[in-house]
Amino acid sequence: MSIELEQIPALVVIDLQSGIVGQPAAHPIEQVIRNSAELAEAFRAKGLPVVLVNVDATAPGRTERNKALGRSGPQSLPAEATVLVPELNQQQSDITVTKRTFGAFLSTDLDAKLKGVGANQIVLTGVSTTSGVESTARSAYELGYHVAFVLDAMTDGNAEAH
Repeated sequence: MSIELEQIPALVVIDLQSGIVGQPAAHPIEQVIRNSAELAEAFRAKGLPVVLVNVDATAPGRTERNKALGRSGPQSLPAEATVLVPELNQQQSDITVTKRTFGAFLSTDLDAKLKGVGANQIVLTGVSTTSGVESTARSAYELGYHVAFVLDAMTDGNAEAH
């Protein structure tokens, strides 16, 4: 299956960072990282925007998991857990976004940055399909972006949910 690209698509890579890529995944994380890195290089070669997103805290809302662990409110991640994987070969030209929620749009300036470069489509890769990727996709759609998913550059902790 192929993706039809709009005039100015932006590659948006979600949460491929040291503190997340070691967690269990439905599909080999090495493949997700490799395919995301290859796409980033291809977008850069064409002068198209590359957005690298990391997360540095848990979502601020109440979750049953946090309640069971006796925690409330957002929980910060250690600084070393937020570092993007080196395979992404982060460049000065890349747009970087640090999020504190599941999606990359809420409480960040990602929409303004994408509009600033004229992007009208996002091409999504990363983890996790059922949280970071999905939340970002839903917000992007509601903001008027065309949304495309690169299935062999995404994974989730749950194969059935992915």
